[in-house]
Amino acid sequence: MSTETTSTDTTGTALDRMPKVDLHCHLIGTVRASTFAELARREGLDLPAEPERIFADINSLPPDPDLYRDTRIPVPQGRSADEPEVSYSLFQASRWVTQVLRDADDLTRITYEAFEAAHRTSATRHLEVSFDAVPEHLASLGYLGSVEAYAEGIRMAERDFGMSGRLIAAIDRSGSGEDALERVRTVVDHPHEYVAGIGLDNLETAGPPERFAAAYRLAGEAGLGRTAHSSEHAPVAVNTITCLDLLGCDRIDHGYFVLQDDDVVARVRDEQVPFTVISTTSRRSWRPWRRASIAAMLDAGLNVIPASDDPGMFPTTLAGEYRILAHDLAVPDERLRQMALAGVEAAWLPPAEKAALRTRFEKELADLA
Repeated sequence: MSTETTSTDTTGTALDRMPKVDLHCHLIGTVRASTFAELARREGLDLPAEPERIFADINSLPPDPDLYRDTRIPVPQGRSADEPEVSYSLFQASRWVTQVLRDADDLTRITYEAFEAAHRTSATRHLEVSFDAVPEHLASLGYLGSVEAYAEGIRMAERDFGMSGRLIAAIDRSGSGEDALERVRTVVDHPHEYVAGIGLDNLETAGPPERFAAAYRLAGEAGLGRTAHSSEHAPVAVNTITCLDLLGCDRIDHGYFVLQDDDVVARVRDEQVPFTVISTTSRRSWRPWRRASIAAMLDAGLNVIPASDDPGMFPTTLAGEYRILAHDLAVPDERLRQMALAGVEAAWLPPAEKAALRTRFEKELADLA
């Protein structure tokens, strides 16, 4: 074995063992192909292919290319070499997975499995997962019933793996501002110790952030953390400013198109706004662009924190995202350790728990070094 290969293997092992925080992870997107297959067979769901095949062929097609003709980092317009002949979008796969969830036990199971996978593959010490509104076929659970089912999965993971976890109530930005306000009212009127904040999901081009100002104002008044997908699909930096100033976001999910505006880059660098970034996306043709954008964000001194997004469906792992940064983007070990600690600082935990997590990270990082 060559010296270079040995070095790479050792670095990969160290990265796998390095303690991590994952702040951007959609619960439905964590579901394993094997779990989906089992539940789909149980429910008799009619699918166009075997569940494992569907997951292997997830490939969301890019939106209108005319939107991206003048971006500073060119967005690929054609297909990538690894695109399957038959593609299934991430949204379609997520809808199918949601359909086969039957009861509270299923919600607890997928939550526990998300934490188990994060612990086993990536040494994740704290995980925050986004959960969607209760689907119609599970309406009998109600909001609190579903939240408690998710929370039970987190409690089991905390007991078995020594992790901590929180839930983020996701808002579908393709809906109205009134719908979002009603969702936040539900969250605020039924407080739960594991629900730490709200997030704005779905395609950014489907719902501008200003539409949700009232919902975010209510969340802020209730002391909830606030984040939003921003500057991900809309090739503009201004949406991120809107999320910070109008929505009061504590951190930003994605944010690659902040690079379109030097003044915005300067501001978010000076304020060290946390950006949860993922090199891997269901838009396979965009993966090189994602990685080039993250490299430029790092070069600009932005507060970049790796995350996993939809690890069961892309597929990826948080450790895999760190390896991409280390090996493909040549990010130094010390910067990777800083990112891990930045994840602790950006986590939605009470001060005492955050301080304890920070102490744990500092010790584990020192031991690894």
